[in-house]
Parts: sequence; structure tokens; C-alpha cells
Amino acid sequence: MNIRKAIIGEVGEIQQILNYYAHQDLLLPRSLNELYRHVRDYFIISDEDEGGKVLGVCGLGIVWEDLAEIKSLAVDKSSNGKGLGSMLVKECLDEARKLGLKRVFTLTYVPSFFEKHGFKEVDKSILPHKIWADCLNCPKFPDCDETALMIDL
Repeated sequence: MNIRKAIIGEVGEIQQILNYYAHQDLLLPRSLNELYRHVRDYFIISDEDEGGKVLGVCGLGIVWEDLAEIKSLAVDKSSNGKGLGSMLVKECLDEARKLGLKRVFTLTYVPSFFEKHGFKEVDKSILPHKIWADCLNCPKFPDCDETALMIDL
């Protein structure tokens, strides 16, 4: 297994993994346009024994001087239960620390996963308005049914 930043040639695989969960309403969909524009936000886990196949993905988006968001965490269904999601979250949190960020939040349908990693539930109203500007493009806006969680670094 290899964790690293995603590259352009992997965007199609990343979208396939994300869409699998988006079709189950477990994750918000990401367009190819959005993934290409923000490819530098994403880490992937690949399996070099399978020709570099993307097994998991997780994004870290910088929101403000002291705040980032973990977004689009997904693991290929064939690799569930192997700890890959935890590895991706750890990688994102490590990068956030290196960048000098003080807090990281996520909006999720699976709060228990993030709670295992030290995230605590927060009210969405404390999140900056810039985040809500991003939410304007969401098909669930303004009736967001995700849970907001945050961790202090």
C-alpha cells in the first residue's frame, strides 16, 4: 500500500469510488470538474501489486488561516475493513499540522468513524460562512443532513 497525493490520471478512478457511495447517499457526489480543479487536495492509497489501482481517497481542503476540511473520504468496496480510511484521515491530519492549521472539521453521514479519531460533534452554525458558500452548490442545500465534527490539533 502506498499513500500519496493524487495525480490527474487518477481522477476517473477517484470519481468511481466516490460515486459508488454517493449513489447510496453515504457521500456527496463530486463532479469531474471539481475533482480536476482540486486534485491537489486529495490523498490516495494505491496498491502497487495491482498496477497502482486506487483503493481509497480523502481530501483536505484549506478553508481559512487556521481551519481545514476533511472531505470525500471513501475506500473501494473491495478494500473495506482494512484500516485504509483511518490511514487516509491520519495522513490528512498530519498534513494539516505541517501546514500550521489549528482545527479540522468534516461533514459526514458516519460520525462514529470520525469520533474514533478524536473528532467531536459541533453545531454547523459555528462553521464559517465560506463553507456555506461551498454548500450552495450542494444538492441538499439548505437541508443538510450531515453531521458536523471538529478536531483541535
